[in-house]
Amino acid sequence: MLLRTLRLTYIRTQAPRTQFATSQSQIRSYTSPPSVPRVELKKTLLHDLHVAAGAKMVPFAGYSMPVTYSDHGLGDSHKHVRTKAGLFDVSHMVQYRFKGPAALEFLQLLTPSNLVLLKPYHSTLSCFLHPVTGGIVDDLMITMLSPEDFYVVSNAACAEKDLTYIQENLASFPKAKGVEHIVLEGQGLIALQGPEAVVVLNEFILRCLGDTSKVPDLERFLFSQMMSVSTPTYGELHIARGGYTGEDGFEISIPSEHTVAVTEELLQIGKQGERVKLAGLGARDTLRLETGMCLYGHDLDDSTTPIEAGLKWIVGKERVMEGGFHGHETIARQYNDWSLVTRRRVGFTIEKGAPAREGAEIVDPATNEVLGKITSGCPSPTLGLNIAMGYIKSGFHKSGTEVAVKVRGKSRSATVTKMPFVKPNYWKGPVSA
Repeated sequence: MLLRTLRLTYIRTQAPRTQFATSQSQIRSYTSPPSVPRVELKKTLLHDLHVAAGAKMVPFAGYSMPVTYSDHGLGDSHKHVRTKAGLFDVSHMVQYRFKGPAALEFLQLLTPSNLVLLKPYHSTLSCFLHPVTGGIVDDLMITMLSPEDFYVVSNAACAEKDLTYIQENLASFPKAKGVEHIVLEGQGLIALQGPEAVVVLNEFILRCLGDTSKVPDLERFLFSQMMSVSTPTYGELHIARGGYTGEDGFEISIPSEHTVAVTEELLQIGKQGERVKLAGLGARDTLRLETGMCLYGHDLDDSTTPIEAGLKWIVGKERVMEGGFHGHETIARQYNDWSLVTRRRVGFTIEKGAPAREGAEIVDPATNEVLGKITSGCPSPTLGLNIAMGYIKSGFHKSGTEVAVKVRGKSRSATVTKMPFVKPNYWKGPVSA
């Protein structure tokens, strides 16, 4: 229910198309349990393009999404992103704008990040927090376009929960009239990731603008920055440097009516030398796990604080001292005293054999005491090792600690391992000689 204090605007471009699908699938982690009844799935604007490319489509966060493609399996797709580039459809994610004279103050209430320090067109990872407990409602990217205009991207699986959370908080926010919350419905979003991404994007922008003098210098465009490119053909494109793979790359927000055309042109440019291939959820999951990134609903949830999750760095030190955000007291205690943090998110390498998957118990090999649980795990295509992340009892969290993981009823040797497992290749500028 929308209260009078809430100024909520929906920018409706093209309503998501739908299909009926059952939840049966052999792909782990991307489907609902067999007991879940038949559901109506949304389609992204690129759905037909995926099907034409031979994608295996599965239910994910209420959408029909590609997990792999017929011409290249998960492992090949993963390696292609690490060595060349992959193009991911992430249009299922929710894009917002928060505008107005009180937008900054409102976001400072919901998140622990010090958004005051953001420069225009700079971004940060952050999260919405529950009052009192400091549990994570959802993790998100926040970009400051101006002191009164913020662009936010959050998870599709949390869309309804996040909207209710925002509405309820606006209803009780004293300066609600100074906040305009805009849901960018129908806006396309793609991620071009990998070492060839910058070359392909530069050629694409040159084609769009037709004049080298107007093409932005991508060498000076750094990780966690955003820019807007106004094109005669495709309108305003918002391009952020970053992504969910650990590779250099870009996330491009596109007007709905141009999403297919922009994607097809990038693929056409990248076809030469097989620089760019479509990539699906399968590769996205293994890439993000190698880089130590969290997936909400698995590695993060409502009961987990940023400190427990190894995200202390997103909590502003000044915010801890000043307060004024949800869960401040809980997070401040944990921030200042590690003895109050009873569990930690850590990485693991696990002996050869079947990988440890979500839910596998972590135990002390000497006493068989249960120390925690795995939240994500897979064979690493890059390292050739079984890797995982999970939460473990404090005291056992240090790198090098030997533990055991229960896999298919058997104990398997595992070692607590520092993340990321694979060093990120974010572009932060030329390396000084």
